[in-house]
Amino acid sequence: MADELFKVSSFGLAKGKELVSEDFSAVRVIDDLCVGIVCDGVGSAEAGGRAARRVVNYLMNNFKRRPRSWSIEKSLHRFIAGINAILYREGIEEYERPEYVTTLSIVVIDGNRLYGANVGDSPIFLYRNSHLQEISFAHVSDEPGMAHVITQAIGLSETVDPYLFENNLETGDILLLASDGLEKVLTPLEIEAKLKFGAASIVKNASRKVGDDLPDDTTAVVIEIVGESRRQSLKNIDLPIPVRLEKEQEIDGYRLVGPLIRNERTWLAEKKGVRYVLKFPPVEAAEDEQQLDLFVREAWNASRLKAGFFPKAVISRNRTVRYYVMEYLEGPSLKELTEKKPLPVEDAIQLGKFLLHACQFLLKFDLVHGDIKPENIVVLERHGKRVFKLVDFGSIVEIFSIASRAGTPSYLAPERFAGEPINEQTEIFAIGVTLYEALSGKFPYGEIEPFQNPVFKTPKPVRIYNKTVPAWFEAVVMRAIERDKIRRYEVYSEMEYELTHPEKVKPYYPENISLFEREPVKIYRALFVVSTLLNLLLATLLLR
Repeated sequence: MADELFKVSSFGLAKGKELVSEDFSAVRVIDDLCVGIVCDGVGSAEAGGRAARRVVNYLMNNFKRRPRSWSIEKSLHRFIAGINAILYREGIEEYERPEYVTTLSIVVIDGNRLYGANVGDSPIFLYRNSHLQEISFAHVSDEPGMAHVITQAIGLSETVDPYLFENNLETGDILLLASDGLEKVLTPLEIEAKLKFGAASIVKNASRKVGDDLPDDTTAVVIEIVGESRRQSLKNIDLPIPVRLEKEQEIDGYRLVGPLIRNERTWLAEKKGVRYVLKFPPVEAAEDEQQLDLFVREAWNASRLKAGFFPKAVISRNRTVRYYVMEYLEGPSLKELTEKKPLPVEDAIQLGKFLLHACQFLLKFDLVHGDIKPENIVVLERHGKRVFKLVDFGSIVEIFSIASRAGTPSYLAPERFAGEPINEQTEIFAIGVTLYEALSGKFPYGEIEPFQNPVFKTPKPVRIYNKTVPAWFEAVVMRAIERDKIRRYEVYSEMEYELTHPEKVKPYYPENISLFEREPVKIYRALFVVSTLLNLLLATLLLR
């Protein structure tokens, strides 16, 4: 697990007898990524403490949702520039001068690679081989006697030029981020002596040294590297990538039977009479580190996503070349199964529940499938019942990724064509299109070609094509494929609830439909009542 790779802690104390510190800090471990931040609100600024909190929360939230196509360096640049512009503008608007002002120190660890940035004078240290070294750069005045004056801070001016750095990390390294108050009290040797015990030990030791009367707010974040990520260790293994693969070729006891897809990197194989699927990286991965990263991530996801929604997958320890192994699922794809006749309604309801449960499982890992469609669903027969499996580990990406139309166009939500990130709502749209197609044999918005900019017209109701679909289920499917995301299900659990509670499903009507089209029976009844009353009134007038 990711939290076994890092030992993290964060702690701070206010200066003197103050109750609230102007510092703010946080450290989070998400998947293989570790982010640590310390901000020291500038004391001379009226809103320094609020600025510190704003910056920490803004950066943490943005790194959790950052576009995965962005490098860490690009993310640091964009996010720091973004919060700087926000705080500078708000300072001018509220105070007519910069007042939301704070220093910033941030580190981001991805695998064994350290990325860092700082603005101001809050230091970042690296402790390695019993030596503590500052690796940040203090933005302070060079003028004699003015070393306490910072020349850069977040929110101080319209633009900011952070100091950025990168380095490799080793198991046993310790990173320390601190506000400058720590250095005012403790020597480097005193800091080194307490590093292993975490942030609270360091800050409390500083407080005790000055009789619990700290001259400045004092904060520390400590990150100890205690292991290497599984994904990074998989990448670091020195294994060749086979250039050419052929039928009957034997690799580590697996006999290649035949390729399963056109690029001939996914093969049906046999070993001791049992069939398997072997997935090899693209040939380009031998020279292209990004391609290798993508394959390693795919193999890592395949091996760790152990649930009945997916085929079982393992990464063999004694491989002689780079690949991973999956169980062979002997059954047609949903696309093949429904080419001649639609999926029975009961099976379609079960399919919807299956896909939502699979997506909820992936969400625990901050992942989405990214390419839900009938071709990626295998249908098996188990004890007289149909069982579904979701395949294609290569499409799985982090939620909120901006993957430039990653997936298959006909199943992409309209907002994906506008560059919006993958999320629960876009996956729900793909589930809805899959159900619509399985029940009707049609695409609700027509087949969309790659790089086409489609026009999403009002789709026909499912029951136009399949009269066996009950009204409540049609409402669920149509709401899932809503082109307007405000009218679409927002989260998986919302759609799942309606699939399991048909009696709670409200009728679905397309946007801008007339009242007559929406409630024809009620309109006819109302007209009948009005007509009857008018006739009675006329009859009364005629009898006078």
